[in-house]
Amino acid sequence: MKSWYSALFLAYLSLLSVNSAAAQRQLPTAAGLWQQVDDVTGKSDGWFLIYENESKGVYEGAIAKMFIPPGENQNPICTKCQGDQKNQPSLGLIIIKEMHRDGLKYENGTILDPRDGNVYNALMELSPDGQTLTVRGYLGIALFGRNQIWYRLPDTALAQIDPSIIAAHAPALLPLAGRASGASPSPRRAPATRGQGR
Repeated sequence: MKSWYSALFLAYLSLLSVNSAAAQRQLPTAAGLWQQVDDVTGKSDGWFLIYENESKGVYEGAIAKMFIPPGENQNPICTKCQGDQKNQPSLGLIIIKEMHRDGLKYENGTILDPRDGNVYNALMELSPDGQTLTVRGYLGIALFGRNQIWYRLPDTALAQIDPSIIAAHAPALLPLAGRASGASPSPRRAPATRGQGR
């Protein structure tokens, strides 16, 4: 009788696991092209390509496009980065690492600030419609951190990304980039008030 209960319990756990995995597959993912908008100017600070690193089972993100003011170095390198990222070009640099997906939440990852080389703990949360991504970097505990809201860009925007960046990080998107029209997506402006923690 005891073994029957054990078998029933294991079957129940297996069913829960299968249902949970199926439910997660139906939710939108953070994979795709995202735009960060400056809170003050409302202009785009950069585009980021988020993708699933299937070999590790985590999500990562790379700088896909930079909007550098005229007169500044148009090809910056990460002089303050550590390890194998030191002196690498900022364009294409992986700044989001080790994000573990749990439904619409991504946790236990890190985010690199290429301006100063600092690496912060990070988490992300995707809106239910999959169109906005809250990215939070923090030291120690998440309560003491700062949010940024990123906006999903349409697949047509992939045509504006250097194909070598897509090939290096998300090769499955290359056919989409080739079919995408050259039309520029309308940049989003930051809302007047955010109500986000800083």
